[in-house]
Amino acid sequence: MKTNIKYIALTLIVMLNFSFTQKENAAFQFRQQNNKAFGFGEALTYRVHYGWLNAARITMKVDDTTVSVGKRPTYHIVAKGKTNKSFDWMYTVRDRFESYLDTTGIAPLKYFKTVQEDKYTDTDLVYYDHEGKSLRGLKKNMEMPEYVQDIVSGTYYARTIDFSDAYVGKTYPLDIYLDQKIYNLKFKYMGIETIKSDFGKVRCIKLRPQLVVDRVFKDEDDMTIWVSDDKNRLPIRVKTDIWVGSLKVDLTDYSGLANPFDAKL
Repeated sequence: MKTNIKYIALTLIVMLNFSFTQKENAAFQFRQQNNKAFGFGEALTYRVHYGWLNAARITMKVDDTTVSVGKRPTYHIVAKGKTNKSFDWMYTVRDRFESYLDTTGIAPLKYFKTVQEDKYTDTDLVYYDHEGKSLRGLKKNMEMPEYVQDIVSGTYYARTIDFSDAYVGKTYPLDIYLDQKIYNLKFKYMGIETIKSDFGKVRCIKLRPQLVVDRVFKDEDDMTIWVSDDKNRLPIRVKTDIWVGSLKVDLTDYSGLANPFDAKL
């Protein structure tokens, strides 16, 4: 029975790929979103602490070359999250998220996820039609705002935003697709702060994203993100409260940066 279900799901994925390819032959003039923050080949590694425990590892990698989706060039970005073996007895995570980000508009054309979080498992596949303001998914078709993001692409898009006119409390809109729903979210600029990191002191832009309150997050203001105050806009640290404790995520390694890491002091 499980084999039959997997075969049916694979067949649907192939059909969805084919139908999308046919439609995307039509020309669409994407917005021009200036991106100097990241490029092909960038790789980031993070350590996740649950309380005082070294719980998990996250990697985020941009492919070395473009990947075409409907004849448009994209950044293919893969984010993986995996709990350490010493933590698996408490809670097991094996997550993989992929986003195909249009190189011109910095908006996703395709999104795929497969997650295993203890006994919870899920798979999703979505193609975005920004011109038609709609998306087609393995589970659901629906309307969407133009240039909606997913949780992976939204991270990279936010790195391209110009904060030169920012002031404490200024908010920036960010529409997010997640699990067959569209969330009209935003994040808030909280100023400049220097933090101690694995690389020494780093001057950072402090941001507070609005969260989706669900089975993980209990309050929409429970996360703070520090990104490097240089051209890279590297996410250096994330701190958040969840229903069952708190998490701290720190950058531990990087390669393939588009610019010098000038925020290190």
